[in-house]
Amino acid sequence: MFDTIVALATPPIKSALAIVRLSGDDSLEIASKIFSHDLTKLDRPGHLFGRITHNDKLIDEVVALVFLKPHSFTGEHSVEFITHGSPLIAEQVIQACLANGARLATQGEYTSRAYMNGKMDLVQAEAINDVINAVTNESKRLALLSLTGASSALIDPIRVAIADILSLIEVNIDYPEYEDLEPIDRPKMIGGIIEIQKRLETLVREGHQGQIIKEGLNLTIVGKPNVGKSSLLNALLKEDKAIVTEIAGTTRDVVEGDINLNGLVLHLSDTAGIRESLDAIEKMGIVKSFKAIDNADLVIVVLDATSQLDEEDQKILALTENSKRIIVYNKSDLKQKTDDGKLYVSALTKDIKALEIAILKLFEIEEESYLRPSLNNARQIGLLQNVQRSIEVALNDAIVGASFDIVSASLQEAYSDVLKILGLEANIDLAQEIFSRFCVGK
Repeated sequence: MFDTIVALATPPIKSALAIVRLSGDDSLEIASKIFSHDLTKLDRPGHLFGRITHNDKLIDEVVALVFLKPHSFTGEHSVEFITHGSPLIAEQVIQACLANGARLATQGEYTSRAYMNGKMDLVQAEAINDVINAVTNESKRLALLSLTGASSALIDPIRVAIADILSLIEVNIDYPEYEDLEPIDRPKMIGGIIEIQKRLETLVREGHQGQIIKEGLNLTIVGKPNVGKSSLLNALLKEDKAIVTEIAGTTRDVVEGDINLNGLVLHLSDTAGIRESLDAIEKMGIVKSFKAIDNADLVIVVLDATSQLDEEDQKILALTENSKRIIVYNKSDLKQKTDDGKLYVSALTKDIKALEIAILKLFEIEEESYLRPSLNNARQIGLLQNVQRSIEVALNDAIVGASFDIVSASLQEAYSDVLKILGLEANIDLAQEIFSRFCVGK
């Protein structure tokens, strides 16, 4: 039994309408105490127009939307009062509910109850926040795929495949007296584990791609002074955000901006030119440049296409050699002859298409990446990688001829982590798996 919670379901600002939501076992009773109709007598969902009063004072005329369990978002009885959009009115409605037995909902509690009541799995619950925070059509599309259950469905074939192997092992170990059982075939088992491994590799790779589409990339532009870093930032942003002059050291702090590159959000940072400097302020900017490199998902190293590499260029290349990076040669408009294998751009003329293509290619972001469901947050990907490690151990043990109970131990760990992705109980009921597959115990 859950107590009844109440909260504002719309932003706390002045607007045309506001929604106050009640959910819990006593929501109909509490709502009826302040509403002009007795909602406890309803035998089906519906909506009613009426008045909300408290202490004999009219608060507002409202529409009450009534949802009877389990046919509500939370799976509980639920009432939503649609009021006029005054923050004062919404707060008075909430206070009236609190005075009659409700309590304020905590952050995410409605979604938590929906998960606890089996209305959605954990992947779907996480997707609600992703839908709300989506900033591009592409990231919203991925979030909706997760919300509708398409992403959760990706893990089920792996769960079934692991359970198949586990049940075969366990039934032969625990019920050897049954002669009609399929015997364990080690080569077949190894083949099954390899197939699981391939599926996991695909899920992890596509999960990383989905995570990039959803969260974007931190991209830092570095180079020595006057190579065109700020001009490149402006070209990518398609606006003159960074100050551009011929004076070396103009940029003394990190200049930031976001762009949408074919549905991929890039969080851009133009850094101070990296060089030896005696200027205290410029030196502070250079220190920030080093930090920006450390925090970047991708570093764009800008070199001058019209001059030979000097000592400062070499230091920057050495500084970024362990980072994921793209090296670009700027000022291609002044370069008469280009070298194969180098990426040229002209920030001045906004000729940066080659760089945009290289970014998408480096992170394997293609058209299909925006359309397919994926398990794409840090928790989901981390658990998938745990499953990968357990499957790899099981495969190695099976190949070297380890006993089946040793192989089973790693498979059980993998199965447990698969269930955790969906937020299901991690305890494995192997008996259920066994009896669902074999005629044992007839």
